[in-house]
Amino acid sequence: MKVNEAMSRDVSIASPGETIQEAAWLMASLDVGSLPVGEDDRLVGMLTDRDIAVRGVAKGKGPQTPVREIMSPEVKYCYEDQEIDEVTRNMADIQVRRLPVVNRAKRLVGILALGDVAVTTTDGAAQQALSGISRPGGAHSQTP
Repeated sequence: MKVNEAMSRDVSIASPGETIQEAAWLMASLDVGSLPVGEDDRLVGMLTDRDIAVRGVAKGKGPQTPVREIMSPEVKYCYEDQEIDEVTRNMADIQVRRLPVVNRAKRLVGILALGDVAVTTTDGAAQQALSGISRPGGAHSQTP
């Protein structure tokens, strides 16, 4: 199965200059835990609810803090025509639960969440990815 058969196509984007309060409001209204961050028609980062909690609130940053100060600047992504098995293995390796989906021109076309994989596949890809994502530590560990 290809990524474009499972991904969510309706994706909202945060701006690096908007406040974390505005981004959090958007996340709440969409019932999502992350937003791609875009500027000048390109992805420049990802913002998660965990970024807001750990890099924002826990460090004393207020609601008017710009998204750029707490977002993850490294953008991991996948292509819409990639196989889901390949992408879920990558998600496990890099320990992320969602990836922006781009076309071959690197334009954002969707987002793939582990939940999307779980409800569209029956081969255990989501469970295997979750097992890898859930191992302690790793590149995205935010413990000192």
